[in-house]
Amino acid sequence: MIDLHGYGPRLAEGALITIELAVLSLMLAIVLGLMTASAKMSRNWLAHRIATLYTTVIRGVPDLVLMMLLFFGGQIGMNMVTDQLYERFGVDIFININEFIAGVLTIGLIFGAYMGETFRGAFLAVDSGQIEAARAYGMNHWLVFRRIRFPQMMRHAIPGLSNNWMVLLKTTALVSVIGLSDMVRVAAEASKATREPFTFMIIVAAIYLLIASVSEWGFARLQKRYNVGFTEAD
Repeated sequence: MIDLHGYGPRLAEGALITIELAVLSLMLAIVLGLMTASAKMSRNWLAHRIATLYTTVIRGVPDLVLMMLLFFGGQIGMNMVTDQLYERFGVDIFININEFIAGVLTIGLIFGAYMGETFRGAFLAVDSGQIEAARAYGMNHWLVFRRIRFPQMMRHAIPGLSNNWMVLLKTTALVSVIGLSDMVRVAAEASKATREPFTFMIIVAAIYLLIASVSEWGFARLQKRYNVGFTEAD
């Protein structure tokens, strides 16, 4: 039996925080990805340029640097705003940037750029003939998107979406540097206290591997669902 020296409950809590962080970040990344893909494919010059700038900056700056910039920079920005409120209106408040929210926003923002490229490629892969046929049939824009473009797009997007999720899942380990008590931070603290780093880090690795394995199974089921009615050649 592995002796966790009383750190078992904290590791379990850290694992739950990691899962919550990853899922919420994924949801934000998907929303940002769809918006980015739409902007890049639109005829609006400004929207296209903003989306291009967003993806270029995010993909060119290391994730850890972005996380620290947004967390500490966000706190500095909040302090500047509250200082101005106090000087002009006498309102004395202090807003503290929550580590969990900062982690979700940062990871979601980072992977929104990658999702944008994934969704853009998937949208472009949809057969334009089907869209034209749906419009000729009398479907409006929303109906075409819901019944034709989105289901067809998801067939092509799921492999990239799955890969982005796996990378996002591992990226959650970076939140430990901004003070969030995820399982990596708990394991690091336990390793220092007990001088048994291998014991705790191998447990963290096993939990990540378990989450990844379940995720892979889930994405495989999702891919099978969206592939109904299509052959491998399609």
